[in-house]
Amino acid sequence: MRDYFHKTTSAAPLAVFRMLFGLMLFGSIVRFWSNGWIADLYITPHYFFPFYGFEFVKPLGQYTYVLFAICGLSALLIAIGLFYRVATVSLFVSFTYIELMDKSTYLNHYYFTSMVCLLLIFLPAHAYFSVDAYRHRSLLADQIPVWCIDSLKLFVALLYMFAGLAKLNSDWLLHAQPLRIWLPAHNDLPLIGFLFNYPWVPYVFSLFGCLYDLSIPMLLWNSSTRSLAYIAVVVFHGLTAMLFPIGMFPYIMIVTALIFFPASFHQTIIRQLSSWLSISYQFTRPQRLYSYQPIVANLVIGFFAIFFAFQVVFPFRHLLYPGELLWTEQGYRFSWRVMLMEKAGYAQFTVKDQSGHQTIVNNTAFLTPLQEKMMSTQPDMLLQYAHILRDYYTQEGFKNPEVYVDSYVTLNGRLGRPLVSPSVNLADKEDSFKHKEWITSFNDTISGL
Repeated sequence: MRDYFHKTTSAAPLAVFRMLFGLMLFGSIVRFWSNGWIADLYITPHYFFPFYGFEFVKPLGQYTYVLFAICGLSALLIAIGLFYRVATVSLFVSFTYIELMDKSTYLNHYYFTSMVCLLLIFLPAHAYFSVDAYRHRSLLADQIPVWCIDSLKLFVALLYMFAGLAKLNSDWLLHAQPLRIWLPAHNDLPLIGFLFNYPWVPYVFSLFGCLYDLSIPMLLWNSSTRSLAYIAVVVFHGLTAMLFPIGMFPYIMIVTALIFFPASFHQTIIRQLSSWLSISYQFTRPQRLYSYQPIVANLVIGFFAIFFAFQVVFPFRHLLYPGELLWTEQGYRFSWRVMLMEKAGYAQFTVKDQSGHQTIVNNTAFLTPLQEKMMSTQPDMLLQYAHILRDYYTQEGFKNPEVYVDSYVTLNGRLGRPLVSPSVNLADKEDSFKHKEWITSFNDTISGL
């Protein structure tokens, strides 16, 4: 193990990763801004759904544009390698703050991006082919510790592994759910749309998706299968981008997978960029090793050990809770469970007090369509919304208001059933990491992990 931490490798793969990751993230921010989603998601709503424990993360009103500007600028600075250390910290803080403002917008790939930003803070991705290295030649190095590259490979591998393990369940493999619901809706796509009318196609897609997630890290790591594996990456994520509205994530994963290619591949990219930018080739071959100070190296390696231990354990926290995970969603987020369920719901709230006041809530007066859709199927968001109503109607003159919900949720094509008993007063329930005993039983079995 000690010998491993003394091994070195070319800095080119990390430099190319830095550039591509920064550019992809910068493009994501520009896309978000140009589509008007900043206002729609973070300024227009009257209420927000913070993550438990992060209630201090508040929307910033019109200053949200400043937050996105900082995030986009930080991504661009990382791409060119200018003020790298400051930019990585700024990108991690700004992007994660955006992610935590409202759980209605939660996606796995936001968490992935935040964690990569966190890793980049400690990696010397600016030591090679960067503006920082050009300005400060003492920083310039074309060799780095091999674990700097392997840490990113390992993180990508963990994402795929957990996504594959999560697909080892009866709904996905035996019933092809939720793809049996989703794919026929795309039968108007050119060239391949007609295939989605065949009942066997969702089963093929489900099996391929599971095998892909479980095998692609190994295939990318193996030099003899890497090229074909990367073609599979492009095809898989290309289809995902075509079929499902999950933003830039498929493209980010396509460029991220390039980290598995050998140094010669990345050096070719850098030589070509050097030619286009008229940068001296000697600048790209300094023949120098970037090394951490011993105490810094020990601290960074220790942090990475804790980071990866957490990443291995945290996705299994759902085992601490009773009930079906896809129904209760206790331990569902931040566990790389990608596209495993189609959940649709309806929630009508009634607020009343002991003096006889009673009203049926019009959800659209409080929530955006996206917020209402997400709230209707997620127990913790139902509870948060009930507390919003409790506090609102207290100000409207209700004394100790009670909040009840008629909620019906369907999971992966099953018949709808109540998610919460209509006799439960949610105004009295408190959010925590403990099991939410007021969630109704699923009364069905989904076998697997």
